[in-house]
Amino acid sequence: MSRDVEADRLLATSRSTADPVAAARLAAEAFLALSRTADAATLPPLAARLAELRSDPPRPQTEVLFHTVTGVIGVRTRTPHASRHLETALRLTDQHRLHTDVLFLELALLSTLQLMRPHEARPRFAHLIDAADTEPARLARLRGMLGLGDAWSGDLLRGRVELHESLRLAREAGRADIQAETASWLIKVEALCGDLPAATAYLAETRRLAARAGSSWVAGHIAECAAALHLAAGDTESWLGMLEFLVGTVVGATSGLIFEHRWELATHHALHGRSEAADALLARLPDPPLGWPGAPALPAWRAWIAQPADPAAMARFEAALAGLNRPVERLSRARMAWLLGAQHARLGRRADATRLLETACTGYAATGAAGMVARVVADLEQVAAAPPAVRRQSAAVVTVHSDALSLTGAEARVARAVAGGLSNREVAEQLQVSAKTVEFHLGNIFRKLGVRNRTELAATVAVGLPGAGGAA
Repeated sequence: MSRDVEADRLLATSRSTADPVAAARLAAEAFLALSRTADAATLPPLAARLAELRSDPPRPQTEVLFHTVTGVIGVRTRTPHASRHLETALRLTDQHRLHTDVLFLELALLSTLQLMRPHEARPRFAHLIDAADTEPARLARLRGMLGLGDAWSGDLLRGRVELHESLRLAREAGRADIQAETASWLIKVEALCGDLPAATAYLAETRRLAARAGSSWVAGHIAECAAALHLAAGDTESWLGMLEFLVGTVVGATSGLIFEHRWELATHHALHGRSEAADALLARLPDPPLGWPGAPALPAWRAWIAQPADPAAMARFEAALAGLNRPVERLSRARMAWLLGAQHARLGRRADATRLLETACTGYAATGAAGMVARVVADLEQVAAAPPAVRRQSAAVVTVHSDALSLTGAEARVARAVAGGLSNREVAEQLQVSAKTVEFHLGNIFRKLGVRNRTELAATVAVGLPGAGGAA
């Protein structure tokens, strides 16, 4: 049965049910039937129905159902103060000991995740889920949210196990909507854990299932999970494309990454000399409230974006990472250390680069993110292989190789751009040539300068390479 049809049936039954609590339960079940498929903007009538069923004096069950549904819809539609409804729902659920009822158990778990407290999911609800006697579809939803909480709070390996069990139960129940949501989470988890073929397979499965279920909800955050896959695979261009999409569509509001997506994209622009584009991304955008995941470090990150080669700005950003001490911030802290370490490497500061890249490795390893560890280790190996740093007059100056004088003007322009951190596509756009032409010149540059990769090029080519006229 279509989720829309099921929800309509439940809501119609709710309107013809005399018992207010029973009617409220039916409306809440209608919400759950739609929560994995419908666009959030279509859900407010369900909250309105629950509002009609409130009474004076209030009934605890109806109040919990009203506040949960209203709060979840509010978070998804970015309504101010929506979290207050969720806090009220959790307080009443605890006060009236409603967790043994699987409907209230599911809603309490959902509220906890919507409040961005994934680390509370397992200690509060795992034993109740283990004891729950319910149908496979609801158990699949419960296991899926529990696994999401594990992974989100930095226990990727335990989360992976729970998500696989959720997917098995959803398949058993024949629920494409639950399968789609769970598979979408597995894209990111498998990518972070280093199983790129599995992550790629789940990406294809999620797209197919989301289309089969007509799931606007899952379709809206496929890009966020795909971005993690591209980052883990080292596909920078695809990752940037996903970031631009995420920033443009404000995806990430419910995962806590809405700010980090924008800061990441601004960082890339700043590191590639596009300060105006970086400024435009962050202009007039306030820092998030301190309770937001990653918030303690975002002001210092913003300041570093404004001065990406400034040692003092980098030191302040590094110091701010100490404030990211919540489980939900474990992956973010490792990522920020990686960004800083990679920039120190570009600037020839090998000791700082090694320290921060090792910090990132340690953070990722502690969460089970083997895929990200592999990426950071590759950067560490490049730092170790780089020739000893030569004293620089400025951050832009690097050692000049004697063979640089043999580069043609076109090769010199390509070398400058690549040494500055641009991708082949970005160099092609800047010089108005094809990517194949850039690849051809880059091969000649590597051969003439005796370097093996872009990192060694950045460490041996001077910004002031002699240039000549003519097109690349």
